[in-house]
Amino acid sequence: MANLTIFTDQDPEVLYPSQDVIWDRFEQAFLAMWGLVTYAPVFREYYYRGLTEFYMDNVMYLELRALLPETYELDGTTHDKTWTLKTYQDVTRQFTAEHPDFFGARIIFTVHRGVNMSVMTGVVEEAMKLQRDFPDIMAGFDLVGREDSGRPLWYFRDALSLPVERGVTLPFFFHAGETDLEGTEVDQNLLDALLFNTSRIGHGFALVRHPVAKGLSRRKGVAVEVCPISNQVMKLVKDLRNHPAAALMSENHPLVISSDDPAMFGASGLSYDFYEAFVGFGGIRSNLGSLKELAINSIRYSSLTLKQQEETLALWKRQWDKFVSENAL
Repeated sequence: MANLTIFTDQDPEVLYPSQDVIWDRFEQAFLAMWGLVTYAPVFREYYYRGLTEFYMDNVMYLELRALLPETYELDGTTHDKTWTLKTYQDVTRQFTAEHPDFFGARIIFTVHRGVNMSVMTGVVEEAMKLQRDFPDIMAGFDLVGREDSGRPLWYFRDALSLPVERGVTLPFFFHAGETDLEGTEVDQNLLDALLFNTSRIGHGFALVRHPVAKGLSRRKGVAVEVCPISNQVMKLVKDLRNHPAAALMSENHPLVISSDDPAMFGASGLSYDFYEAFVGFGGIRSNLGSLKELAINSIRYSSLTLKQQEETLALWKRQWDKFVSENAL
Protein backbone atom coordinates (compact mmCIF):
# COMPACT_ATOMS: atom_id res chain seq x y z
CA MET A 1 0.00 0.00 0.00
CA ALA A 2 2.89 2.37 0.75
CA ASN A 3 4.19 1.83 -2.79
CA LEU A 4 0.80 2.36 -4.45
CA THR A 5 -0.20 5.55 -2.60
CA ILE A 6 1.45 8.63 -1.12
CA PHE A 7 -0.35 8.81 2.22
CA THR A 8 1.77 8.00 5.23
CA ASP A 9 1.72 7.58 9.00
CA GLN A 10 4.82 9.77 9.23
CA ASP A 11 4.82 13.54 9.35
CA PRO A 12 4.18 14.48 5.67
CA GLU A 13 5.93 17.84 6.15
CA VAL A 14 9.12 15.93 6.97
CA LEU A 15 8.67 13.11 4.47
CA TYR A 16 7.71 15.46 1.61
CA PRO A 17 9.63 18.69 2.23
CA SER A 18 9.22 20.13 -1.28
CA GLN A 19 7.15 19.94 -4.44
CA ASP A 20 10.01 18.15 -6.20
CA VAL A 21 9.99 15.38 -3.60
CA ILE A 22 6.22 14.90 -3.52
CA TRP A 23 5.92 14.92 -7.32
CA ASP A 24 8.68 12.32 -7.63
CA ARG A 25 6.93 10.09 -5.09
CA PHE A 26 3.56 10.70 -6.78
CA GLU A 27 4.78 9.56 -10.18
CA GLN A 28 6.58 6.55 -8.68
CA ALA A 29 3.27 5.37 -7.23
CA PHE A 30 1.68 5.46 -10.69
CA LEU A 31 4.56 3.41 -12.10
CA ALA A 32 4.27 0.89 -9.26
CA MET A 33 0.62 0.15 -10.02
CA TRP A 34 0.93 0.28 -13.82
CA GLY A 35 1.54 -3.41 -14.42
CA LEU A 36 -1.27 -4.35 -12.04
CA VAL A 37 -4.10 -2.32 -13.54
CA THR A 38 -3.03 -2.91 -17.14
CA TYR A 39 -3.69 -6.66 -16.81
CA ALA A 40 -6.90 -6.88 -18.86
CA PRO A 41 -9.20 -8.71 -16.37
CA VAL A 42 -8.00 -6.48 -13.51
CA PHE A 43 -8.46 -3.39 -15.69
CA ARG A 44 -12.17 -4.10 -16.14
CA GLU A 45 -12.70 -4.80 -12.45
CA TYR A 46 -10.59 -1.79 -11.42
CA TYR A 47 -12.75 0.56 -13.46
CA TYR A 48 -16.00 -1.06 -12.29
CA ARG A 49 -14.96 -0.70 -8.65
CA GLY A 50 -13.97 2.90 -9.29
CA LEU A 51 -17.45 3.63 -10.61
CA THR A 52 -18.89 1.85 -7.57
CA GLU A 53 -16.88 3.99 -5.17
CA PHE A 54 -18.08 7.20 -6.80
CA TYR A 55 -21.64 5.90 -6.94
CA MET A 56 -21.55 5.11 -3.21
CA ASP A 57 -20.44 8.70 -2.70
CA ASN A 58 -23.58 9.88 -4.56
CA VAL A 59 -21.71 10.90 -7.70
CA MET A 60 -24.10 10.32 -10.60
CA TYR A 61 -21.94 11.31 -13.57
CA LEU A 62 -18.19 11.14 -14.09
CA GLU A 63 -15.66 12.52 -16.57
CA LEU A 64 -12.41 10.63 -16.11
CA ARG A 65 -8.98 11.49 -17.47
CA ALA A 66 -7.27 8.33 -18.68
CA LEU A 67 -4.06 7.45 -20.52
CA LEU A 68 -5.75 4.55 -22.40
CA PRO A 69 -2.87 2.16 -21.68
CA GLU A 70 -2.03 -0.94 -23.65
CA THR A 71 -3.39 -3.87 -21.64
CA TYR A 72 -2.17 -7.46 -21.62
CA GLU A 73 -3.31 -11.05 -21.10
CA LEU A 74 -1.31 -13.78 -19.35
CA ASP A 75 -0.68 -15.53 -22.67
CA GLY A 76 1.32 -12.53 -23.84
CA THR A 77 -1.27 -10.95 -26.14
CA THR A 78 -1.89 -7.23 -25.82
CA HIS A 79 -4.79 -4.86 -26.49
CA ASP A 80 -4.50 -1.41 -28.04
CA LYS A 81 -6.13 1.91 -27.10
CA THR A 82 -9.25 1.08 -29.09
CA TRP A 83 -9.81 -2.04 -26.95
CA THR A 84 -9.21 -0.02 -23.79
CA LEU A 85 -11.67 2.72 -24.73
CA LYS A 86 -14.27 0.15 -25.81
CA THR A 87 -13.81 -1.57 -22.44
CA TYR A 88 -14.48 1.72 -20.68
CA GLN A 89 -17.63 2.02 -22.80
CA ASP A 90 -18.82 -1.56 -22.15
CA VAL A 91 -18.22 -1.39 -18.39
CA THR A 92 -19.93 2.01 -18.18
CA ARG A 93 -22.98 0.66 -20.00
CA GLN A 94 -23.06 -2.37 -17.72
CA PHE A 95 -22.80 -0.23 -14.59
CA THR A 96 -25.46 2.22 -15.80
CA ALA A 97 -27.84 -0.65 -16.60
CA GLU A 98 -27.33 -2.04 -13.10
CA HIS A 99 -27.70 1.39 -11.47
CA PRO A 100 -30.51 3.33 -13.23
CA ASP A 101 -29.93 6.43 -11.07
CA PHE A 102 -26.33 6.68 -12.37
CA PHE A 103 -26.25 8.77 -15.54
CA GLY A 104 -22.94 7.53 -16.93
CA ALA A 105 -19.29 8.36 -17.51
CA ARG A 106 -17.10 9.74 -20.27
CA ILE A 107 -13.35 9.52 -20.85
CA ILE A 108 -10.89 12.35 -21.49
CA PHE A 109 -8.02 10.72 -23.37
CA THR A 110 -4.67 11.95 -22.04
CA VAL A 111 -0.96 11.79 -22.82
CA HIS A 112 1.98 12.76 -20.62
CA ARG A 113 3.29 16.22 -21.43
CA GLY A 114 6.87 14.92 -21.36
CA VAL A 115 6.56 13.28 -24.80
CA ASN A 116 8.21 14.80 -27.87
CA MET A 117 6.51 16.51 -30.80
CA SER A 118 6.51 13.43 -32.99
CA VAL A 119 4.77 11.31 -30.37
CA MET A 120 2.25 14.06 -29.65
CA THR A 121 1.36 14.34 -33.34
CA GLY A 122 0.66 10.61 -33.47
CA VAL A 123 -1.40 10.72 -30.28
CA VAL A 124 -3.55 13.63 -31.54
CA GLU A 125 -4.11 11.71 -34.79
CA GLU A 126 -5.23 8.72 -32.72
CA ALA A 127 -7.42 10.92 -30.51
CA MET A 128 -9.27 12.30 -33.54
CA LYS A 129 -9.95 8.75 -34.75
CA LEU A 130 -11.16 7.61 -31.32
CA GLN A 131 -13.38 10.68 -31.01
CA ARG A 132 -14.96 9.79 -34.34
CA ASP A 133 -15.40 6.10 -33.52
CA PHE A 134 -16.51 6.45 -29.88
CA PRO A 135 -18.40 9.77 -29.62
CA ASP A 136 -20.56 8.58 -26.72
CA ILE A 137 -17.78 7.58 -24.34
CA MET A 138 -14.93 9.92 -25.38
CA ALA A 139 -15.25 13.48 -24.12
CA GLY A 140 -12.00 14.92 -25.45
CA PHE A 141 -8.24 15.25 -24.97
CA ASP A 142 -5.74 16.60 -22.43
CA LEU A 143 -2.07 16.57 -21.38
CA VAL A 144 -1.15 15.35 -17.90
CA GLY A 145 1.97 15.41 -15.74
CA ARG A 146 3.73 18.14 -13.81
CA GLU A 147 3.54 21.43 -15.67
CA ASP A 148 6.60 22.98 -14.01
CA SER A 149 8.86 20.28 -15.46
CA GLY A 150 6.88 19.33 -18.59
CA ARG A 151 6.66 20.90 -22.01
CA PRO A 152 4.22 23.82 -22.42
CA LEU A 153 1.19 23.75 -24.70
CA TRP A 154 2.92 26.14 -27.10
CA TYR A 155 5.61 23.52 -27.79
CA PHE A 156 2.88 21.23 -29.14
CA ARG A 157 0.98 23.93 -31.04
CA ASP A 158 1.35 22.27 -34.47
CA ALA A 159 -0.01 18.95 -33.22
CA LEU A 160 -2.80 20.56 -31.21
CA SER A 161 -3.83 22.61 -34.26
CA LEU A 162 -4.43 19.50 -36.39
CA PRO A 163 -8.12 19.02 -35.48
CA VAL A 164 -9.08 22.57 -36.51
CA GLU A 165 -6.97 22.40 -39.66
CA ARG A 166 -8.80 19.23 -40.68
CA GLY A 167 -12.23 20.37 -39.62
CA VAL A 168 -12.42 17.69 -36.92
CA THR A 169 -14.07 18.21 -33.55
CA LEU A 170 -11.76 17.22 -30.69
CA PRO A 171 -12.68 19.02 -27.44
CA PHE A 172 -9.76 19.97 -25.20
CA PHE A 173 -9.76 19.90 -21.38
CA PHE A 174 -6.30 21.26 -20.69
CA HIS A 175 -4.46 21.23 -17.39
CA ALA A 176 -3.15 24.79 -17.13
CA GLY A 177 -1.63 26.94 -14.40
CA GLU A 178 -1.02 24.17 -11.83
CA THR A 179 1.85 26.11 -10.25
CA ASP A 180 2.66 28.59 -7.52
CA LEU A 181 5.52 30.05 -9.55
CA GLU A 182 5.13 33.15 -11.70
CA GLY A 183 6.82 34.20 -14.92
CA THR A 184 7.41 30.69 -16.27
CA GLU A 185 6.02 29.01 -19.38
CA VAL A 186 3.33 27.46 -17.19
CA ASP A 187 1.68 30.88 -16.90
CA GLN A 188 1.44 31.00 -20.69
CA ASN A 189 -0.35 27.63 -20.64
CA LEU A 190 -3.41 29.40 -19.21
CA LEU A 191 -3.72 31.76 -22.16
CA ASP A 192 -2.76 29.14 -24.74
CA ALA A 193 -5.36 26.72 -23.33
CA LEU A 194 -8.04 29.37 -23.77
CA LEU A 195 -6.84 30.26 -27.28
CA PHE A 196 -7.10 26.55 -28.15
CA ASN A 197 -10.73 26.78 -26.95
CA THR A 198 -10.32 24.47 -23.98
CA SER A 199 -13.66 23.36 -22.56
CA ARG A 200 -12.41 23.60 -18.96
CA ILE A 201 -9.14 24.50 -17.21
CA GLY A 202 -7.64 21.77 -15.05
CA HIS A 203 -6.50 23.22 -11.69
CA GLY A 204 -5.99 26.81 -12.91
CA PHE A 205 -4.19 27.59 -9.64
CA ALA A 206 -2.31 30.53 -11.19
CA LEU A 207 -5.36 32.06 -12.91
CA VAL A 208 -5.96 34.84 -10.37
CA ARG A 209 -2.49 36.26 -11.11
CA HIS A 210 -3.34 36.73 -14.80
CA PRO A 211 -6.30 39.08 -15.22
CA VAL A 212 -6.43 38.82 -19.03
CA ALA A 213 -6.68 35.02 -18.91
CA LYS A 214 -9.13 35.19 -16.02
CA GLY A 215 -11.36 37.66 -17.85
CA LEU A 216 -11.22 35.58 -21.03
CA SER A 217 -12.14 32.37 -19.22
CA ARG A 218 -15.08 34.08 -17.55
CA ARG A 219 -16.36 35.60 -20.81
CA LYS A 220 -16.04 32.26 -22.61
CA GLY A 221 -17.71 30.39 -19.72
CA VAL A 222 -14.69 28.14 -19.20
CA ALA A 223 -14.88 26.62 -15.73
CA VAL A 224 -11.85 25.96 -13.55
CA GLU A 225 -11.62 22.40 -12.23
CA VAL A 226 -10.53 22.95 -8.63
CA CYS A 227 -8.95 20.01 -6.78
CA PRO A 228 -8.61 21.16 -3.15
CA ILE A 229 -7.02 18.04 -1.64
CA SER A 230 -4.62 17.61 -4.56
CA ASN A 231 -3.45 21.23 -4.38
CA GLN A 232 -2.89 20.84 -0.64
CA VAL A 233 -1.12 17.49 -0.81
CA MET A 234 1.08 18.56 -3.74
CA LYS A 235 2.16 21.58 -1.69
CA LEU A 236 0.66 24.39 -3.76
CA VAL A 237 -1.24 25.71 -0.75
CA LYS A 238 -1.20 24.81 2.94
CA ASP A 239 -4.24 26.66 4.28
CA LEU A 240 -7.21 26.31 1.91
CA ARG A 241 -8.56 29.67 3.08
CA ASN A 242 -5.68 31.09 1.03
CA HIS A 243 -6.51 29.04 -2.07
CA PRO A 244 -7.00 31.20 -5.21
CA ALA A 245 -10.36 29.51 -5.73
CA ALA A 246 -11.68 31.44 -2.71
CA ALA A 247 -11.19 34.66 -4.69
CA LEU A 248 -12.66 33.12 -7.84
CA MET A 249 -15.71 31.93 -5.91
CA SER A 250 -16.27 35.40 -4.47
CA GLU A 251 -16.27 36.77 -8.04
CA ASN A 252 -18.75 34.11 -9.21
CA HIS A 253 -16.19 32.73 -11.65
CA PRO A 254 -17.24 29.35 -13.13
CA LEU A 255 -15.88 26.61 -10.84
CA VAL A 256 -16.31 22.86 -10.52
CA ILE A 257 -14.94 20.70 -7.72
CA SER A 258 -12.89 17.67 -8.76
CA SER A 259 -11.07 14.95 -6.84
CA ASP A 260 -8.00 14.46 -9.07
CA ASP A 261 -6.46 11.23 -7.65
CA PRO A 262 -8.40 10.44 -4.46
CA ALA A 263 -7.08 6.91 -3.95
CA MET A 264 -3.51 8.21 -4.05
CA PHE A 265 -4.34 10.69 -1.29
CA GLY A 266 -6.15 8.29 1.02
CA ALA A 267 -9.53 9.81 0.15
CA SER A 268 -12.50 8.39 -1.74
CA GLY A 269 -15.08 9.72 -4.16
CA LEU A 270 -15.70 13.44 -4.17
CA SER A 271 -17.18 14.34 -0.77
CA TYR A 272 -13.81 15.01 0.84
CA ASP A 273 -13.01 17.64 -1.79
CA PHE A 274 -16.48 19.18 -1.53
CA TYR A 275 -16.05 19.42 2.23
CA GLU A 276 -12.68 21.16 1.93
CA ALA A 277 -14.07 23.56 -0.68
CA PHE A 278 -17.07 24.30 1.52
CA VAL A 279 -15.12 25.12 4.68
CA GLY A 280 -12.05 26.56 2.94
CA PHE A 281 -13.26 28.65 0.01
CA GLY A 282 -16.66 30.00 0.97
CA GLY A 283 -15.85 31.25 4.42
CA ILE A 284 -18.34 31.61 7.24
CA ARG A 285 -21.06 32.64 4.80
CA SER A 286 -21.00 29.27 3.00
CA ASN A 287 -24.36 27.57 3.16
CA LEU A 288 -26.39 24.86 1.48
CA GLY A 289 -26.81 27.11 -1.54
CA SER A 290 -23.03 27.11 -2.05
CA LEU A 291 -22.99 23.32 -2.28
CA LYS A 292 -26.03 23.33 -4.55
CA GLU A 293 -24.42 25.78 -6.98
CA LEU A 294 -21.18 23.78 -7.11
CA ALA A 295 -23.11 20.56 -7.74
CA ILE A 296 -25.12 22.15 -10.56
CA ASN A 297 -21.90 23.51 -12.06
CA SER A 298 -20.67 19.92 -12.42
CA ILE A 299 -23.51 19.36 -14.87
CA ARG A 300 -23.56 22.81 -16.45
CA TYR A 301 -19.86 22.70 -17.40
CA SER A 302 -19.74 19.02 -18.36
CA SER A 303 -19.17 17.67 -21.87
CA LEU A 304 -22.79 16.48 -22.07
CA THR A 305 -25.09 17.90 -24.74
CA LEU A 306 -27.69 20.44 -23.62
CA LYS A 307 -30.39 17.77 -23.81
CA GLN A 308 -28.30 15.38 -21.72
CA GLN A 309 -27.59 18.15 -19.23
CA GLU A 310 -31.32 18.74 -18.83
CA GLU A 311 -31.90 15.03 -18.24
CA THR A 312 -29.05 14.81 -15.76
CA LEU A 313 -30.17 17.96 -13.95
CA ALA A 314 -33.70 16.54 -13.56
CA LEU A 315 -32.27 13.30 -12.15
CA TRP A 316 -29.97 15.25 -9.84
CA LYS A 317 -32.77 17.55 -8.65
CA ARG A 318 -34.85 14.57 -7.51
CA GLN A 319 -31.94 13.30 -5.47
CA TRP A 320 -31.17 16.78 -4.13
CA ASP A 321 -34.76 17.36 -3.01
CA LYS A 322 -34.73 13.95 -1.30
CA PHE A 323 -31.43 14.81 0.43
CA VAL A 324 -32.77 18.16 1.67
CA SER A 325 -36.09 16.73 2.89
CA GLU A 326 -34.40 13.88 4.77
CA ASN A 327 -31.81 16.13 6.42
CA ALA A 328 -33.87 19.22 7.17
CA LEU A 329 -33.62 20.38 10.75
